[in-house]
Amino acid sequence: MKMSFRWYGDNDPVTLEYISQIPGMRSVVSAVYSVPPGEVWPEEAINDIKTKCEAHGLVFDIVESVPVHEDIKLGKPTRDKLIDVYCENIRRLGKAGIKVICYNFMPVFDWLRSDLSYKNEDGSTSLVYRDATVLSLDPRKGDLSLPGWDSSYTKEGLDALLNEYKDVDEEKLWENMKYFLEKIIPVCEECDVKMAIHPDDPPWGIFGLPRVITNEENLDRFLKLVDSPYNGLTLCTGSLGVNPDNDTAAMIRKYGKMGRIHFVHARNIKHVGERDFNETAHKTECGSLDMYDIVKAMHEVGFEGYLRPDHGRMIWGEEGRPGYGLYDRALGAVYLNGLWEAIDRAEKLRS
Repeated sequence: MKMSFRWYGDNDPVTLEYISQIPGMRSVVSAVYSVPPGEVWPEEAINDIKTKCEAHGLVFDIVESVPVHEDIKLGKPTRDKLIDVYCENIRRLGKAGIKVICYNFMPVFDWLRSDLSYKNEDGSTSLVYRDATVLSLDPRKGDLSLPGWDSSYTKEGLDALLNEYKDVDEEKLWENMKYFLEKIIPVCEECDVKMAIHPDDPPWGIFGLPRVITNEENLDRFLKLVDSPYNGLTLCTGSLGVNPDNDTAAMIRKYGKMGRIHFVHARNIKHVGERDFNETAHKTECGSLDMYDIVKAMHEVGFEGYLRPDHGRMIWGEEGRPGYGLYDRALGAVYLNGLWEAIDRAEKLRS
């Protein structure tokens, strides 16, 4: 298992120096954020991240993410040119030593929450989701304040994009995803770069948009689209775990044995209602997920991929990017490392 930490570049208040001080930290998860989707990443920009990480004793060998352009998800005539650009980015990243690319295939927006700074009883703040709040809004009327929406869209631009998705149901999205994978996975095999799709967050359809990376049945289907070890998963315990029907530890045991999990995002959440949840501290007792069993499952399958503590609370007066402060994620990393060490040592004693 390789412990990693997300870094948003030079403007991130969580510096590489701070990240390097977290015990057991190995890899940095980052990206070239200055380049829009559908454009080639300059080799100089990729190598700049690599050099800066190495200066702090860290390794830049996992990217999150290389965004998939909406035209690819929509299956538009422009997709072939955009997929060619994506393949070139894979080649450049492979040349720089990147081993895994995390990405998603969610239409229009990435993760979605109803509040980024929910006040907890202990004074910390965290990300939460309330389904009724989300569904009460109409994005076509300019309600663009929800976390997760791309704020660069104008009202008119978003309306036009949503209209284009009227003709894309789940089956069409599956078809477009298969087309994309059939083009890029051979390049990944040549460059020794593994793709790791992130689950939809939350894992259900919103505003009539299709979402398909949501449960075990669909993960099975996804892996069969292109049956290659280079076509794999980012197993996000928080994204999948907000649906109580998803047993994330069982998924790790299943897909880990298959060698198809390349990246794990580990975080805890607490169910507070049907399709309502709070993000919590990582410790098992703080939420609804059994983090011990999740890490145990990783150990059982001999997981050698990347693990990072996912969204943390804001604690101790810290201010910064919601979900991506230093303190709570650092605590999460140490907790996860502690679980791993305890499980590993117990296993060695038994043998």
